[in-house]
Amino acid sequence: MDRRLYSSRMGIPAGLGVVFGFAYGVISLARFNQFALSSWDNAIFEQAVRGYAHFGAPTIDVRGAGFNQLGDHFSPILVLIAPFYRLFPSAQTILIAQAVLLAVSVAIIAALAIRHLGMLVGVAIGLAYGASFGLLAAVEVDFHEVAFAAPLLALAGAAYVERRFDAVVVWSLPLILVKEEFGLTVAVIGGVLWLAGEHRRGVVLGAVGLISAVFIIFVLMPSIAPDGSYTHAGSLGGERGIFPTLFDEVDRKAATVLLTIAITGLAALFSPWLLLVLPTFAWRFAGDNAYYWGTEWHYSLVLMPIVFVAMIDAMKRWPQLRWATLPALVVTGFMLVNSPLVALTESETYAESQRGTEARAVLALIPKGASVETDIGLMTHLTTDNTVYWLGTPGNPPPEYVLFDTASNIGSPVDAVAYAQDKYGGEYELLFGGGGYFLAHRL
Repeated sequence: MDRRLYSSRMGIPAGLGVVFGFAYGVISLARFNQFALSSWDNAIFEQAVRGYAHFGAPTIDVRGAGFNQLGDHFSPILVLIAPFYRLFPSAQTILIAQAVLLAVSVAIIAALAIRHLGMLVGVAIGLAYGASFGLLAAVEVDFHEVAFAAPLLALAGAAYVERRFDAVVVWSLPLILVKEEFGLTVAVIGGVLWLAGEHRRGVVLGAVGLISAVFIIFVLMPSIAPDGSYTHAGSLGGERGIFPTLFDEVDRKAATVLLTIAITGLAALFSPWLLLVLPTFAWRFAGDNAYYWGTEWHYSLVLMPIVFVAMIDAMKRWPQLRWATLPALVVTGFMLVNSPLVALTESETYAESQRGTEARAVLALIPKGASVETDIGLMTHLTTDNTVYWLGTPGNPPPEYVLFDTASNIGSPVDAVAYAQDKYGGEYELLFGGGGYFLAHRL
């Protein structure tokens, strides 16, 4: 191969990864600096990583004092961030880690597409993947452990497209360490290998995936969790049971499935690799939690490398499918409306707000090392230097400080002093009240 051609085929995917990684990082850091409201997840994962970084258990006090994260979600792969967090202990470190992981997956997908479909189609697919709604939604809601699945699924998928079946196994097995349900995804990968004629590898990988999922969910995690059960079992069906919820919000669920396939111009339908979406869709749609059903949040992140690899595989098998690149770009463009990628062009994304000024003022009153009970409003900004509890967790020890964000409509008590004194006794004084933030200190 001509050296210049080889260089361009390597450099362009890497360049796409750098560009998108930079964009993901800017989005994450801008939202952090703007005190954008998300969830408690970033705080949870930072507490877990901090535990690993100091050679201890991944304790997540947000879920309960001394709660081991492995009993909440089985994600020991988080230990890989620990060395970087030890050097740079901050919430921003894990946000950047996610941006890097997603950027690596962009480079892998783009390189695979360019190798097998040519420069023009390959770059277009790389752009569509990098700007896909699953990746952008995940970036918008801060760090989640499933970010590790993106490069692993991309690498396993690339090996499948190129019929490097040993490499498929090698890159699939670490998924078991990302999150408990990925054992089922690994099992399906085994099934896809079996369909490809790799019967021995397929059966072994399928068995390892299934057995690991069952063992982790029903034996290992309950042995770690404080109540001796799988903490998320209740989300599968909830009070109404699994089957009734399968028919709730059918339109929303159908739209999610359609958009997930449409972002590939429907080409993914022609590859067996698409079967990998089934475990993720199964637990999301059987669940009683409406957050699982749509395209928001991070739940579609793991689907993006799957469907784009399936798209590339189908186009490699049937070159006439390359026309699907155009509708894929159209769907991607449609989903970009009001996306965080577009927000990068708006000055408001970077401007200091009055709320931000108030947030910085109240945070400055809490000394490092203090214990704080709070809502999700400023939780992410407190975790690095403090012991942080969530107000909704039963059994919290009496905190030194109580901080609520009453302006974000998240149901927090209006009177922080009365709340703290009623719940914990003793005397608390109000140190700050402005911009919707109320901070009480234990005397």
